[in-house]
Amino acid sequence: MLRIACIDSEALPLFDLKDDQGNRVGYEPEAAQIVFDHIGEEFEWVYLNWEQMLPAVNSGEVDAVWCGQAITEERARQVDFTDPYAIFDETILVRSGSGITEPAQLHGLKVGAIANSANMALAETFDGAVLVPFEGEDVFGAMIEATRNGDIDAFVDDDVVMLPVAEQDEDLEEAFTIKTQNRWAIGVTPGNDKLREAINRGLEASIQDGSLKQAWEKWMPALEFPLEGSKVDAT
Repeated sequence: MLRIACIDSEALPLFDLKDDQGNRVGYEPEAAQIVFDHIGEEFEWVYLNWEQMLPAVNSGEVDAVWCGQAITEERARQVDFTDPYAIFDETILVRSGSGITEPAQLHGLKVGAIANSANMALAETFDGAVLVPFEGEDVFGAMIEATRNGDIDAFVDDDVVMLPVAEQDEDLEEAFTIKTQNRWAIGVTPGNDKLREAINRGLEASIQDGSLKQAWEKWMPALEFPLEGSKVDAT
């Protein structure tokens, strides 16, 4: 049975906190089930903190990470990435009424992002912003609370999880979204070409038969499915 690393965090529509049986719901776990069913592999989720996941894959403690991993050069030095299963932009949330609508207004303000993430790489481009890295178990929830209570002025994450928060939380609002088109993929233990190629076959099959699109539209109907028509590889 494959061991797949993830975090235990509330970040719908991507994933929710595990239930009493260790099960997850959301686009990512549903997409994983679809892909692994296509290749006839059973798997289990291994819950780790965000900063623990890639080292666990690199060391072989787990077989892969399927948990919000945009393909970056730094991550590609630790794991071998499959083809993408999602493509997202990045959004900045602020407290309601802040009046912030562009990066230049973040000069001198505290901006949070997950440590060593693609979101932090974007935050690093905001001239004069004071960067605040977040680590831990429920890192997304921690950034929401820090923004709400004024410990930070804004934070960066992917549009898919940020826009629902902005719609549902009267204390927070979207400042702006940058079309970074980050490709998310599954990171496998370096050199495990057999698993990487098998997952790619499962991804391609799930795109071709429409099952991945169906899961996407179930959980994220407001976002256009980005992989239809042709294969988008990780290179």
